[in-house]
Amino acid sequence: VALKRMLNFNVPPVKNSTGEPVWKVLIYDRFGQDIISPLLSVKELRDMGITLHLLLHSDRDAIPDVPAVYFVMPTEENIDRMCQDLRNQLYESYYLNFISAISRSKLEDIANAAIGANAVTQVAKVFDQYLNFITLEDDMFVLCNQNKELVSYRAINRPDITDTEMETIMDTIVDSLFCFFVTLGAIPIIRCSRGTAAEMVAVKLDKKLRENLRDARNSLFTGDTLGAGQFSFQRPLLVLVDRNIDLATPLHHTWTYQALVHDVLDFHLNRVNLEESSGMESSPAGARPKKKNKKSYDLTASDKFWQKHKGSPFPEVAESVQQELESYRAQEDEVKRLKSIMGIEGEDEGAISMLSDNTAKLTSAVSSLPELLEKKRLIDLHTNVATAVLEHIKSRKLDVYFEYEEKIMSKSTLDKSLLDMISDPDAGTPEDKMRLFLIYYISSAQAPSEIDLEQYKKALTDAGCNLAPLSYIKQWKAFTKMASAPTSYGNTTAKPLGLFSRVMNTGSQFVMEGVKNLVLKQQNLPVTRILDNLMEMKSNPETDDYRYFDPKMLRGSDSSVPRNKNPFQEAIVFVVGGGNYIEYQNLIDYIK
Repeated sequence: VALKRMLNFNVPPVKNSTGEPVWKVLIYDRFGQDIISPLLSVKELRDMGITLHLLLHSDRDAIPDVPAVYFVMPTEENIDRMCQDLRNQLYESYYLNFISAISRSKLEDIANAAIGANAVTQVAKVFDQYLNFITLEDDMFVLCNQNKELVSYRAINRPDITDTEMETIMDTIVDSLFCFFVTLGAIPIIRCSRGTAAEMVAVKLDKKLRENLRDARNSLFTGDTLGAGQFSFQRPLLVLVDRNIDLATPLHHTWTYQALVHDVLDFHLNRVNLEESSGMESSPAGARPKKKNKKSYDLTASDKFWQKHKGSPFPEVAESVQQELESYRAQEDEVKRLKSIMGIEGEDEGAISMLSDNTAKLTSAVSSLPELLEKKRLIDLHTNVATAVLEHIKSRKLDVYFEYEEKIMSKSTLDKSLLDMISDPDAGTPEDKMRLFLIYYISSAQAPSEIDLEQYKKALTDAGCNLAPLSYIKQWKAFTKMASAPTSYGNTTAKPLGLFSRVMNTGSQFVMEGVKNLVLKQQNLPVTRILDNLMEMKSNPETDDYRYFDPKMLRGSDSSVPRNKNPFQEAIVFVVGGGNYIEYQNLIDYIK
């Protein structure tokens, strides 16, 4: 909503205006591009009158009779380039939108450039959009994509980090979270764990929200904010969790579709990039090997199959793709028939003379053909994506890893020794083995003895693993108080369901032989449990000492005592140091 409003020159788009949109160009930087691309397709941009969308730092030609909408971060180099655009008189008028608030001094730089270029009247509007976060789902956002290593777990937990670096990281995170709540139009009640980076974020965010509320004239949370109607009667809970409370889950191999795509394929901002294998045909001797084609697919909210199955266990997904394919094949003749009615194939006189009687049929063909072709496109897309995932599962034995790790995390008895798993040359990449061992190390109540550890280390080294992560986790485990009580992951494990029924049929696209048909049992991961305690106001040692911030309350006492005793209806969970799709899926299952 906020983006559409911005592209409409910062006035809400009128629903029923039949007129042509105002044609305009959109100029963004990489940050702006990342925010817009998961939300608006090129077609939607065109419908809003965007004829061209260009990167700010590319060579752009002057288009003197067109207004330009800018959507960029207020950085020094971006501002310089915008001033240059003003001087070169590239566009008819300029609507400047900053992703994050621009400082007074930089605003003055633009003003000076505009005066110098005699272009003051052309700068139509300057807006702080407070959109410095990326929405990937209706219920999920990430802070950033460009500089994500700057706010990563590693950046925050580096042993040699300086105080100023830490401040910068915290400010970056807080800026994005602040933008998120401005866009939501709600002031949260904040809970966080003590003595962690999450607490630093909470303190800063609380302060920033307070300062904004206190400045009544310029507060972003009064009057006609976008989301005012949505949450006005009840405020959301913001749970700030520190990644260190549970390091096993992000290392855990996974079994649901979306999480697998993210783990094994190149999946960023809802787009998956696949290398198409060029088939098995051997090229003639001496010929250059064929170049692999790169294909990219968008997995979006409008993709019904994705929406329905992104949280399903992989075998179910394979089965559903197969079903969709069969139901489409049944309709394929229909597609041919519709095409021939429309005279798309074989333009013989007969087809055309029959057109008059066929008008009724024709209208139905025109309406149902695109739908069927879209269905075909989605089936092809998911066949390719699922096949790529399956290749990883089979070549790396990911089903075995997943099941074994589930057993470790739920303290079940293990059917084969960890050492065998690590030494098996056919199972997994060095990284898979390292992840498995780290989960074992993190989850074990007492660390393995030095003699055992040496044996594991040797096996890991022989398997080609880099042991640096292990030394970090070793220190981490020694430091954290969590070491006294390892996180519990519930005591359920994945149950094999026997072999795949349908997918094992010979006609299937997916050769699933040897892959275990594992189903998931619902169990709450630590992040979900923490949310549950805080939302439902349950008393629990895990969360009882969480701090409580209410930016709307006056600072009288340390208000770590929750004021309201009612359960919350809405919550936002943010993991400082990075959440992941396993936890996202777990939260969604919990809500259901």
